Amino acid sequence: MLFTSSLIRRFAAIVYDLLLLASILFVATALVLPFNAGQAFEAQIFYLLYLLIISFIFYGWFWTHGGQTLGLRAWKLQVLTFDSQSISWLQAFWRFSVAIISWSFFGLGFFWSLIDKNNFCWHDAFSKTAIFYNPNK
Repeated sequence: MLFTSSLIRRFAAIVYDLLLLASILFVATALVLPFNAGQAFEAQIFYLLYLLIISFIFYGWFWTHGGQTLGLRAWKLQVLTFDSQSISWLQAFWRFSVAIISWSFFGLGFFWSLIDKNNFCWHDAFSKTAIFYNPNK
């Protein structure tokens, strides 16, 4: 049986995933560093977009292939559509994009789940997906 996830479980999974994502972004930076003459990147828009695309590919691939990142798996969580199906790349895109907006408002989009009757965050509702807790996984 699936239940919508608590905010604490979501944040715990986010911490796990951020550690993994940070290492992936280090490797991604190392791959493009030779193209910048070995110099550190400043706040260049193309570099920031590159890292954003890498981040989306990381989350999107896991969400569309089984619905679990390493952090979600550790906390027995899974990203699914409202009718418990795998999500599409378009839904992953909207989920990722609106989650960034949620963070930019000091996490308000995440804390919204505390007052939503279904425990949905902004990006859940917008993408018609949700993080479900499955104690049997």
